[in-house]
Amino acid sequence: MHPILSDFRRFVWYLAAWLMTGVLLSRLLFSAGYAGWGYSLTFTLPVVLVFGFIVTSPYYICRTFPLTKRTFFLVFLIFGSSSIVSGLLLLAISEAWNMLLMSVTEQGKALTISNQLAIIIFITGLAVYLISLLAYDVLITFENLRDAERREAHSLLHAREAELQVLRTQIEPHFLFNSLNSISALTSIDPAAARNMAISLADFFRKTLTLSEHKMITVREELDLCSHFLAVEKIRYGQKLEVGITADRDTELALIPPMSLQPLFENAIKHGIRQLSEGGVISASISRRNDWLHIRVQNPVSDKVATDNGIGLGLTNLRERFHTLYGDRSRVHWSRTDELFFVEISLPTECNQRADTI
Repeated sequence: MHPILSDFRRFVWYLAAWLMTGVLLSRLLFSAGYAGWGYSLTFTLPVVLVFGFIVTSPYYICRTFPLTKRTFFLVFLIFGSSSIVSGLLLLAISEAWNMLLMSVTEQGKALTISNQLAIIIFITGLAVYLISLLAYDVLITFENLRDAERREAHSLLHAREAELQVLRTQIEPHFLFNSLNSISALTSIDPAAARNMAISLADFFRKTLTLSEHKMITVREELDLCSHFLAVEKIRYGQKLEVGITADRDTELALIPPMSLQPLFENAIKHGIRQLSEGGVISASISRRNDWLHIRVQNPVSDKVATDNGIGLGLTNLRERFHTLYGDRSRVHWSRTDELFFVEISLPTECNQRADTI
């Protein structure tokens, strides 16, 4: 669609610009002594308005012959001939309108279009058309750039969503595999515990399916999800597993991606608690400072395993997910001492004002 003719506001400004141009040209005719002020206005304004519609046609020429498909011969033939035709049209319109005005105007007050004035009118029409061709070329180039940027942004969004989905599908089967192994191990030892664990696992996945429909959930909802996960693991490890979670009240409605905290607890159990015969305590804290949400999880580790132990698939995927969502604004760092493993996460704070949870 034409960028001017299809937009009412632009069209009004376009007409206003040509009317101002007509007033200026009338002043020039009057100052040069070609005609009186009233006749100059009557002659010029209709002519420039009609010509204003003629010089909207370069948009379609530029669209039909884009820059990438032009040759010097094509530019010379199409653009040159169309500009010459435009100049001739302006001259013909001026002559016809002037003859009509002369028929109803007293002798001596009408405008006489001399050869010199005719040449000026023709060159003016030709030049304005050429300038319009150039202006529409620039406009179309900017439109194409904006379209390309929109397409690129759309593609990046789809690519990011696909990447997040891949990472999520890597995390969920990973946890399911571990949980089913736990239930299998308990079946022969404690059938009642295995049944309770299966029920807790079902509750966890029911909650997971509900929250997975959202791109972001509150910290409160994520902690509720983690409580179902920890209930499953508590049945498996019993007194070996203790968990302490501290979350400031102003963090409850902070928004984070689903399955952000659960991989931290899973990693702490798999690479920490499970390796210790006496078990241990997993400590988690969530706080908010300025515009940042800070998450810290620590768990005991055995001093008999390699120093790089404690880094599982969940942590690696979590870092990639946060980087995809937040870019350089996210920070996921882990470290280890002889007895403890730490994970620290910093995310920009986004808050949900609603008080209810899913």
